[in-house]
Amino acid sequence: MKLKNVFQRKETKYVLSQEDFHKFFHDLQKEMAVDEYGQHTILSLYFDTDDFRLIKRSIDKPVYKEKFRIRAYGVPGEDSLIFLEIKKKVNGIVYKRRIPMSYDEYLNWLECGEFPDEAGENNLPISKQIESEITWLFKKNRTLAPKVLIAYDRISLFDHEDGEFRVTFDQNIRYQNDQLGVIENDEGDLVAPELGVLMEVKALGAYPLWFVSQLDKYQIRKSSFSKYAETYERHLYREEELLHVN
Repeated sequence: MKLKNVFQRKETKYVLSQEDFHKFFHDLQKEMAVDEYGQHTILSLYFDTDDFRLIKRSIDKPVYKEKFRIRAYGVPGEDSLIFLEIKKKVNGIVYKRRIPMSYDEYLNWLECGEFPDEAGENNLPISKQIESEITWLFKKNRTLAPKVLIAYDRISLFDHEDGEFRVTFDQNIRYQNDQLGVIENDEGDLVAPELGVLMEVKALGAYPLWFVSQLDKYQIRKSSFSKYAETYERHLYREEELLHVN
């Protein structure tokens, strides 16, 4: 599968109970298929300023907001492909722009700020435009640094008829905020223990009618659950307040 490093789409979230998830997932497979990765673990290392400026702005729901994270698929080894990713949201449309590199190259970038000319053992080209956007983001936010690692187990479905329509299901959303920078494991405490399954629908246009019917059948409604925002508000905010008190 050819890797994409630029994405533009709407992402809508829904929360399902475990019971509804199993039934809903079964019904979706009549129209969709599980992608080639099956169930896999995603790790997202979020960067923010000393005062958590990026996530605070995001929580305020402005017209424009942005986040920066490192994304890995499974716990990375020295030659694993990982991504430096800027995620922007403008008027409800999500734009993702990312740079692939090996984990060793990431550690070098983290220490020296240097981008490799090519990424990983496949020698994937690196976009100078995205490189410039990341560099500018760090100049605007001079204290950007790793703040929290969020991991979760994902399974994705795709539509044979519409390659831009995808549905993902995330479970066991967990976080850790120590040993950051060097990603050594995917362990952590649950962000929201009461949460069942977080579904994200990724689409450029309208949903297929059959999918709308399935949402109605199971009475599934939109949610505003954000992994990083929930982690900050439930866990990191308290630690930040304690630091200020002390």
